[in-house]
Amino acid sequence: MKKYSYVGISFVVLIFGILFIPKIVNRIKSTSVVKNDRMSANNPIANEKLSYIKINGAPKKVPEFAFLNQDSILITNHDYKGKVYVVDFFFTSCPTICPKMSRNLVYLQNKLADYENFGIASFTINPRNDTPRKLKKYAENYNVTDPDWHFLTGDREDIYELANTGFNIYAAENPDVLGGFEHNGYFALIDQEGYIRSRYDASGNPIIYYRGTIGVEEKMDENGEEEQITVLLKDIKKLLDKDE
Repeated sequence: MKKYSYVGISFVVLIFGILFIPKIVNRIKSTSVVKNDRMSANNPIANEKLSYIKINGAPKKVPEFAFLNQDSILITNHDYKGKVYVVDFFFTSCPTICPKMSRNLVYLQNKLADYENFGIASFTINPRNDTPRKLKKYAENYNVTDPDWHFLTGDREDIYELANTGFNIYAAENPDVLGGFEHNGYFALIDQEGYIRSRYDASGNPIIYYRGTIGVEEKMDENGEEEQITVLLKDIKKLLDKDE
């Protein structure tokens, strides 16, 4: 009886190999196995159509906010109505990624100087230090000329709520890291109606945010991550020209 059992098992294994192994191989060759790391250099941005970021099936809008800018003027999300703008979180004494992020935003500012309906909202995650006066000096040091680029400060808890919950862009105070704060170096793209937008990656998933820490001139960082500022610039222009 054991002999016949072994023969039966071998027959089943043979049939499985004939029917299913070629299908598995074809799936791998056609890259139909989806990777989940949307920010990985191994999962490049391929689809130029812009997506909406959806939460529970509904497009995600920028939450309500109200903070003072570098001129001590109260700025709210309604001031950006009808504008395409980029959001980032930074702090003026940042010794690591913030200077790179700010230089990349200046690059976007200069490339889009002819568009009146483009803006930037930079929120400090160190509001105790970053007063309007310090933000003003920071803006001057980076040759900020766009009247719709606001450096915003205010209540610490409100800013952290906006970053971590409103945008899901991580920001935290951490005395153990260089500079005393840690945060994602991502840029969020917002359309004229206040919706968060992005393009899709090669697997058909929205990339959600754009890496702001790699300059156009660098092309790629030490981890093999490619710069996305060029991509972001194209996507901003799509929204500005309303041809997406």
